[in-house]
Amino acid sequence: MSMKIIISDCDHASMDQEKAVLAEAGIPFVQAACKTEDDLIANCAGYNVVLNQYAPFTRNVISKLAPDLKHIVRYGVGVNNVDLEAATEYGVQVCNVPDYGMNEVADQAVALMMALVRKVCLMNRFTKEEAWEYAKCLPVYRIPGSVVGIVGLGRIGQVFAKRMSGFDMERIAFDPAYEIGTFVNGVEIVSFETLIERSDMISIHSPLIPETRDLFNLDTFKKMKDTAYVVNTARGGIINEADLLTALQEKMIAGAGLDVVDVEPMSPGHPLFAFENFLCTPTWHGTPTKPLWN
Repeated sequence: MSMKIIISDCDHASMDQEKAVLAEAGIPFVQAACKTEDDLIANCAGYNVVLNQYAPFTRNVISKLAPDLKHIVRYGVGVNNVDLEAATEYGVQVCNVPDYGMNEVADQAVALMMALVRKVCLMNRFTKEEAWEYAKCLPVYRIPGSVVGIVGLGRIGQVFAKRMSGFDMERIAFDPAYEIGTFVNGVEIVSFETLIERSDMISIHSPLIPETRDLFNLDTFKKMKDTAYVVNTARGGIINEADLLTALQEKMIAGAGLDVVDVEPMSPGHPLFAFENFLCTPTWHGTPTKPLWN
């Protein structure tokens, strides 16, 4: 029996790769633009395989699409928009792309971190609009010899760690998959408490699961150095944004950079945008089809 395939939602510019792969296998597919549970139920009924990017596969959706639904294939690493318990119960296999965007996400994390630490955006605006005066950015601390903490040492976390090795920094990481006190490619595994207390910079590369939701909250910020920066390119919800606002207001930390937020898009005029030591970019890391330069 041939499989019926539908792409529930995808914001890529073209489906050329999907067309080529599925045409070679002799399998047709259709594409929808689902955003809600109702969209998925209405458009994906009768299909066996769904390629999915953002649309929510909740228990309600999975139960309505069973028993025809056999596979959900996520565009990307995370599966937090799929109810895995319900999928298991209804016999639906859930797949992801574990190496999707590894380099791009790591590069974005480094870019945000360096912009924060070196105060690039602050000085760019000040120089263009006010005066040629370096003292505006002080203090700026030396990067070599400082400590970078990595929360989540999976594929992307390890690529980020490799990038940071060139800055002559001490690299530590928290990841329950590894034993505290061991080293992974030169990165020391420590407890979460140790990481937040010792780090001058923290980069988050963990999934959004119940254990990591609001992992960075007011208590966390209070334990961090007041000269430390935190960057999140993983998933919104790992940093509690209300608590981050308080942390910036009370100067508990030196700054933050987010490429993901709990509710996207973040609207213009958000209170966090008032802080020059807060950087925010929409989740987009480039299309890894060719080098930027030859």
